[in-house]
Amino acid sequence: MTTATPNPEELTRIQAILAGHHDQFHDLIRPYERTVFAMALAMLKNEADAEEATQEAFLKAYRGLAAFRAESRFGTWLASIALNEARSILRRRNQFPTDSIDSSDDEQPGISPALLRDWREIPSESLERAEVRSILRAAIDNLPVLYREIFLLRDLEELSVNECASTLNITVSAAKVRLHRARMLLQKELAPQLKHLNPKRRWFPWS
Repeated sequence: MTTATPNPEELTRIQAILAGHHDQFHDLIRPYERTVFAMALAMLKNEADAEEATQEAFLKAYRGLAAFRAESRFGTWLASIALNEARSILRRRNQFPTDSIDSSDDEQPGISPALLRDWREIPSESLERAEVRSILRAAIDNLPVLYREIFLLRDLEELSVNECASTLNITVSAAKVRLHRARMLLQKELAPQLKHLNPKRRWFPWS
């Protein structure tokens, strides 16, 4: 999921499903099952709720497939539906903010998130370690919801910043600022723990 170009094979499959070949829907969503569930789980912190959000997202995608206009990738459209389902569950728990915690996103020209190198440059072999995965998961869980979702879309779903902005219905500038803040909050929480694990490793490429 690295470009905004619709996948021709997916478009062909979608046309077939709309033409009555409903059995192809599972093949369409199969590449996204794991990441959609992982995103829902990271948002909701509860496997049962994550399963509910995932299943509801797939069901709504199936029912609303005719509304997909191929102006973005199918994965982006699906992520947007899944994110809305997770938000709906958080609202039922009264855990989703009704007012943006960063309403002045577009009014901070001094922040330059583009100068940051990609979070995914943290060595993959380190992220594979169970202890580091656990620390990272806990830090993501501690992010405010609005920052958690931009981090998950950008660095888990691997959407572009433009796609993140479209999915969240915010400006590209706001998306960049939220992503910057999310990464800085994570770095602040993670740095002491990761340095304790390996003081010599340069854990954060942008620091």
